[in-house]
Amino acid sequence: MRLGLNIGFVFGEEHLDHLKLVKEAESLGFSVTWAAEAYGSDAATLLTWIAAQTTTIDVGAAVFQIPARTPAMTAMTAATLDRLSGGRFRLGLGVSGPQVSEGWHGVRFDKPLARTREYVAIVNAAMRRETVEFHGEHFTLPLPDGPGKALKLSSRPLRDHVPVYLAAVGPKNLELAGEIADGWLGILNDPAYLGEQLKHIATGRQTRQLGLDGFDVVASVPLMTGDDLDAAADPIRGYAALYIGGMGSREKNFYNALAVRMGYADEAKQIQDLYLAKQHRDAMAAVPQGFIDGISLLGGKERMAEKLTAYAEAGTTTVAVTPFAPTVDQRIADLRLLAEALELSGVGA
Repeated sequence: MRLGLNIGFVFGEEHLDHLKLVKEAESLGFSVTWAAEAYGSDAATLLTWIAAQTTTIDVGAAVFQIPARTPAMTAMTAATLDRLSGGRFRLGLGVSGPQVSEGWHGVRFDKPLARTREYVAIVNAAMRRETVEFHGEHFTLPLPDGPGKALKLSSRPLRDHVPVYLAAVGPKNLELAGEIADGWLGILNDPAYLGEQLKHIATGRQTRQLGLDGFDVVASVPLMTGDDLDAAADPIRGYAALYIGGMGSREKNFYNALAVRMGYADEAKQIQDLYLAKQHRDAMAAVPQGFIDGISLLGGKERMAEKLTAYAEAGTTTVAVTPFAPTVDQRIADLRLLAEALELSGVGA
């Protein structure tokens, strides 16, 4: 199992801290750093800046939003980033959610699975420098009633395929990830529930007569060290409450539904009710300690080593951590302790 680092978004001068963390992760042998986007900073620009100042760590999009870019634009960006990074780019894709897709990008959130399937097919064809002609339900290239013609990528990519990851939460999306992607970007990942999720991914892999070997299972895991587990969990409460309670509407919140499937139905409802009522502190307090502990790396080196072993035994191939310590120096110290925990566990690649 390998380690990864989630660096999230850019707020103010935070990108300078991001770079410090990435350089530390690179020196510790982390395999990849992932950058996100929502409706603020974009992932491509941040990853290009990071790639220019690193040499060995991979740079991954977690994720490029499918409604934000045409598949051809994504292929162009992927090819360019892969070239500039010397073959270190990983393409994570996700459909976002209805509020961002329709409210920010002006793209209807309809049939996300079919849209994703077509999108990935076009990206892969473009990366192979095929003359792209596609006639699908969601994408038609070229348009049939105008002067457009089928084109191929004018520059030659460094690789004819960059690893594609899907950010998937629901069972059908997990199956799709197994079928058409090279890896899965998970979230709210508890080793005790991971097997259930991997069953769906395995079903998708079976459609291509493939097993899970070679498929990168990336668990996104909050990291907070310290001997007091309650205190270590507190900084993660806002993150958990946001996803379970406020990431989407009452009618469509994928993460709330995930918490329900994980066995927290009553708690998920309470958290959402409080969060949507703008009682954010109460929503944070309502997140069970057991839930936070399950999805996080908390405590000292020995406890983290045990949890890393649990992730590996459950089928995780990359643990991508998000450090929650309040200062960059503390986050760097936590990354170092995590690397020691991985060595202690004996499950590192």
